[in-house]
Amino acid sequence: MELFDSKYFFYSDNKLYCEEIPVDDILAQTGTPAYIYSKKFFVDTFKELDSSLQNIKHTVFYAVKSNFNLSVIKTFSDLGSGVDVNSEGELYRVMKLGINPKKIILSGVGKTANEIKLALETNLLMIKAESEEELVLINEVAKDMNVIAPVAIRVNPDVDAKTHPYISTGLAENKFGIDVSAAFKFYLQKEKFGNIEFTGIDMHIGSQITTVEPFVSAVEKMAEVFLKLKSAGLTLKHFDLGGGIGVVYHHEKTFSVKEYADALIPILKKLDCEIFIEPGRFMTANGGILAAQVQYSKKNHDKNFIIVDAGMNDLIRPSIYAAYHHIQPLEINPGRKEIIADVVGPVCESGDFLGKARNISELKRGDYLVVMSAGSYGMTMASNYNARRRPPEILVDGNNFQIVRSRETFEHILYDENF
Repeated sequence: MELFDSKYFFYSDNKLYCEEIPVDDILAQTGTPAYIYSKKFFVDTFKELDSSLQNIKHTVFYAVKSNFNLSVIKTFSDLGSGVDVNSEGELYRVMKLGINPKKIILSGVGKTANEIKLALETNLLMIKAESEEELVLINEVAKDMNVIAPVAIRVNPDVDAKTHPYISTGLAENKFGIDVSAAFKFYLQKEKFGNIEFTGIDMHIGSQITTVEPFVSAVEKMAEVFLKLKSAGLTLKHFDLGGGIGVVYHHEKTFSVKEYADALIPILKKLDCEIFIEPGRFMTANGGILAAQVQYSKKNHDKNFIIVDAGMNDLIRPSIYAAYHHIQPLEINPGRKEIIADVVGPVCESGDFLGKARNISELKRGDYLVVMSAGSYGMTMASNYNARRRPPEILVDGNNFQIVRSRETFEHILYDENF
């Protein structure tokens, strides 16, 4: 049985620890399923990325969509990170923390007029626009408010990120951004967008990208556009790289942030502007686990099933795009034989699985297992399907832990329903 561990989640005396705390000590208080995060992972990863870019003027903006727990956002904000939000709800969350509006970017392909108005009222750093009609709407809302809207166009460079189709965003066939030629035209139409100040240019080619080459191709293409706009007399203050740095879920061969920086900094220095970057998954994925308890084990013909109390409502990534998360026991029992089993949840769907055909030690009713690399796009995508309560979130800091979101109650779920 293969074990996935790190200096943040590791085994000692056959028990899994998060930092300095045995995970079963946490579960004794919280129950399962439960998301558990390592604060040290978040801090170390942010610092590693930030320091790799120290030779250029830059700002890291944490992409809130990957994990929007307030304590997680605050951890990054306290380190000096800005935040990238994708909706009114995410903006509400970060404003609740009192984050400086000039450290907030509003993204999203389908912003409503109300979201645009709220962004302008909040005086955010910028709004990223993704279509001509959106530019028109931003201009109209800003005109009605008698303000100038700071805007960057998200330009689609039509570069293949070599990632899963569902998380590819930089191809012409994807819904995101504006193509290069159209964007160039819009940037220069000052008379059409009189209440917009174009402050920069933005790109984002996808998520979970495991080679640096797609970034280089896209940045070279976008840098050419940036310099042409500069030659045409447009002053742009920043160049936004987006996110997408891949992480290791299984045996992926990824690049280091040093390799990333070394490849891009020579191109970026030519632009003579501030560089923005918007990581999410990279800063959170391997900083979290989802713990679950075995309810039953069974066999249908020759197929083994381990049925746990966490399902697709808690972690939907395996179900919607066959995402791999390593699964392993909370406690190693050397005397147990290994089996090949599907690890499945309690939800009434055949697509409710956490992992298929996994080599894992036999587990008995009442045992615990953990789903690794669950710090990103786990809780943010959780639901109440089958009227199941969303799990708690726990943040570990050294030898202390805090429940930073309690398990939902049924009253939470029903609070606004009438009959």
